[in-house]
Amino acid sequence: MPALRLVVAGSPAAAVPTLTTLSASEHEIVRVITRPPTPQGRKRVLTPTPVALEAERLGLPVLEATRLVQIEGELLPLAVDLGVIVAYGALVREPLLSWPRLGWINLHFSLLPRWRGAAPVQHAVIAGDAQTGATVFQLTEGLDEGDWYARLTTPIGAQRTAGSLLDELSTTGAALVRQVVDDLAAGTAVAHPQEGIVTLAPKLGRDDAALRWDEPAEAVHARLRGVTPEPGAFTLWGDQAIKVLEAAIARDAAALPAGTVRREGGRVLVGTATVPLELLRVQPAGKQAMSAADWARGLPSDRDPVFS
Repeated sequence: MPALRLVVAGSPAAAVPTLTTLSASEHEIVRVITRPPTPQGRKRVLTPTPVALEAERLGLPVLEATRLVQIEGELLPLAVDLGVIVAYGALVREPLLSWPRLGWINLHFSLLPRWRGAAPVQHAVIAGDAQTGATVFQLTEGLDEGDWYARLTTPIGAQRTAGSLLDELSTTGAALVRQVVDDLAAGTAVAHPQEGIVTLAPKLGRDDAALRWDEPAEAVHARLRGVTPEPGAFTLWGDQAIKVLEAAIARDAAALPAGTVRREGGRVLVGTATVPLELLRVQPAGKQAMSAADWARGLPSDRDPVFS
């Protein structure tokens, strides 16, 4: 199997295992492309992407750009066999799309064509899908439309968050990318057309993270898990937002009106359209995360408050 000259593009932590795995292979990474540093944390410290930090640790040359057209002049003169992209955060257009000899492959965290777009794992959890997975496919100009080379599946279950699933898929997906790169190098890779109903997974915003207490408990819990850790589930307490970090469906509790908060035997229950949700961990505005029981000690004792 001949070794390939690769360019790897990615930005968040989910792209790091692929970079690490490929750097340990027989193939040569000639450039790593990532987005520029961004302000992070309360002090807004300018921080490199996780991919940039891993590339530095590995001693790999890095190019930073918000759009690939900004570094087109530095890339096109390079002789590259294959581009590998994982959550870079920008589109690949011509002439860069056909610049590598074998084009680009993309690791996408869904079972394409289900959940094409920026937030596939989050949408799969929110929708209550039984399973999700990862797909390595040939990048084309269309949104996640190319033929696929390899895929894997994993159950979502009733408790997992989008964050925990993405952590798993970023690791198992990295091995899948390595397999496809090796197959392309050996000339044995087989591409398959995408089949099935197309669904879209646009980036989530604040409105997507608001818990909707008039929905069934399963749907409220799925939304909570789907937006954890980002953008982070919340509910309104008057005019204050309270982050809901962890909760469980209280199937043994009596129904409550939607949004109604009640303390029962040390538990903090919130009504939904079906059975209540038990709050486990919350973070009131301007405070540290705490147990729901500690937060509820400040609730009025003469009435049941209501979330909106």
